[in-house]
Parts: sequence; structure tokens; C-alpha cells
Amino acid sequence: MGKTAFIFSGQGAQYVGMGKDLYENFSAARKIFDEADEVTNGKISKLCFEGPDEKLRETVNTQPAILTHSVACYSVLKEEGIVPDIVAGLSLGEYSALVASESLEFREAVPLVQKRGKYMQEAVPIGKGTMAAILGLDREQVLEICKLASTEGIVEAANFNCPGQIVIAGEIAAVNKAVDLAKEKGAKRAVLLTVSAPFHCSLLKPAADNLAKELENVVIKDSKIPVISNVNADFAREGKIVKELLVKQVNSPVLWEDCIKKMVDSGVDTFVEVGPGKVLSSFVKKIDKTLKVTNVENTQSLYSTLEKLGG
Repeated sequence: MGKTAFIFSGQGAQYVGMGKDLYENFSAARKIFDEADEVTNGKISKLCFEGPDEKLRETVNTQPAILTHSVACYSVLKEEGIVPDIVAGLSLGEYSALVASESLEFREAVPLVQKRGKYMQEAVPIGKGTMAAILGLDREQVLEICKLASTEGIVEAANFNCPGQIVIAGEIAAVNKAVDLAKEKGAKRAVLLTVSAPFHCSLLKPAADNLAKELENVVIKDSKIPVISNVNADFAREGKIVKELLVKQVNSPVLWEDCIKKMVDSGVDTFVEVGPGKVLSSFVKKIDKTLKVTNVENTQSLYSTLEKLGG
């Protein structure tokens, strides 16, 4: 029997209406949304269920909204008796993974990611930084392009998502230059992303420093379920180490492809994407087509996943 990993959605996966049918159909999900409303003065469920979209897209709202939806999905799975052997999450999703592993209390996680979103947004003035996805080039090529483009300013690799899909981040002129160079080098596509800040690069150091201060007041316990960290694609069990990694994560690249490979090396053959969207599922399939992949974001996908996992 292979192991099962739960992987939790990151920013960008949000959509208006997420979690609504789970809220209506499952008391476990309702409890999570109600708890989130309690700590945010009733804002979160309304934002998830009704939007408006432009409000939901603001980083300071997106992060607690995705966390809440993801943990609601997780709590329903848990109630159905499906528990993971290993957990991980993409960037923001790492907080959902820590809640699932009982390292972090959900009611502490909500205001924490809200502040994380705020710090990330404030670290770089709007219009100064951006991100781009580069498809069809390997790591070495992308790192080389960033080096060449850095004559125009800061540009760095931010997300290693899966083979041939790498996201870069930095100052606008430098990112634009890197996009041009990537096209010259034969990238299938090199496109700017509609993001509000250049996440996971050195420009976000001020956000990391602010988050470090915030984390001093947050209890992170040793995890009950093994968690793989974005920063080093390795297991992080001790609360103290997890804190250090969460701070680093803000301005370090996300080694997602390596995280998946680490889980596979640890015996995982089934991945359940928990939370909005199917972005992570598509990454897993690109990393290894033989893996079993399913997702849970609403009642329909929940039942289909339970069927697949024999729950």
C-alpha cells in the first residue's frame, strides 16, 4: 500500500463561491467557516461565497479565504475517515498543511496569514514589482536568464512548479527583460502574471522580517503528520524550525517540484489536492504521470475522491 499525501492550494486558486456547498452540506466545514468569521468579524465566509471577485483577489483577503476553504475541505475529509500520511502546501498552502498536521491552531492561522498577506503587499509598492511564468525551459536556463536580466534590476526564480514551468519574480524592468530573453532562448511561453507583488524573491525581505516578529507571538507545535517545507523540500517537524522556515519562505523560491519528488521518494503514490482549484494536481501529473491524483474543493469532488480512495 502506497502512502497518501494531501497538498494544499496556494494563492491564485481562489474563486467566488468556493466552499459554499460544503458549508451548506457538512457541519465540519460549517464549523471552520464560522470559526474564521469569528476571528475576522464575519468577513471571510461572505467573501468566499459572494465575493466580489476584486475584493477576494486582494492578497490580504485571498490568504485567509483560501486557508479557510482548504481547512474546511480537510475537516470534512477527516470526518469521513480519510487522513494523510504526509502533507505539504504551495506557499500560502503550507499554512493549511500546518493546520492539518496540528502544528498550528486554525484560529491563530487565520489572522496570521491575513497579516502575512498585508506584509507581502506592503513590501513592494504597487507598480514596482511583478512575476512571470516561463514554460519550456529548464532550471539552469532560467537561472542563467535571471542572471543576464539582472542588469535591469532584481529578478530571481520564485517557483519551481514542475518540469518546464518556472515562475520568476522581481522588479518590472528586469522581469520584462527576462521574459524577452526567455523567448529568444526558445521558451514555449513567457508571460507576465497578474499578481499584486513579486512573491518569493529578495524584494520581500521586509515582509519576512515583519512576519518573524508576528510569529514570536504564535505557538507552533511539533507536527503530528509529517510536513514538507517549500524552502528546502524536506521534512520539518519541530515547531521552532517550522517558524524559521516560514519566515524564509516569504523571500525564498518555492521548491514545489522537489517537494513532490521528496514525497514520492517517501512512498507516496496518491495525491489529494485540498482546497480551491486543480493547479497542484496538474503539476503532480507533469512531474510523474503514474501517480494517482484527485482533488477536493466541493461536495462533488469530495464524493468522487472518497470513491477513488475507497472511503
